[in-house]
Amino acid sequence: MADDAGMFRAARLDDLDAILALYRQLHPQDPPSQDAPARFRQILASPGLHLFVLEAAGAVVATTYLNVIPNLTRSAAPYAVVENVVVDAAHRGTGLGRQIMAGTLRAAWDAGCYKVMLMTGSRDPGTHAFYRACGFSGDIKTAYVVHDRRHGSPL
Repeated sequence: MADDAGMFRAARLDDLDAILALYRQLHPQDPPSQDAPARFRQILASPGLHLFVLEAAGAVVATTYLNVIPNLTRSAAPYAVVENVVVDAAHRGTGLGRQIMAGTLRAAWDAGCYKVMLMTGSRDPGTHAFYRACGFSGDIKTAYVVHDRRHGSPL
């Protein structure tokens, strides 16, 4: 999908550096991973795992990660989890976030998902307003998270 703002597409091998740069904006405290290239290839090769980017003016300016999960309830319809939603700080507030989320949701619906979930650790009301504007509701389910303490702080 393309429009005046950008082009939504699946990530390619040559997008790794741009995606990692966006992830540094999301989690600046995370140390670099030596395993990133191998993990990236694994994600791109795994059915049901979809890493998307949005290009504007030839540069990757946003990314999302859609995980489509097989299911036995709901007539065996899969569901999806969206993670690692990032729009480059210089492009926030321009509509690119809504565009990449629309493409991500379309991919989930095209995969037959009956629902899409995401969680955010942000306390910023603007982040919550953004997700509501994309169609998400914070009132339907309650999320609980536990982290393996060996991987550091959950924040």
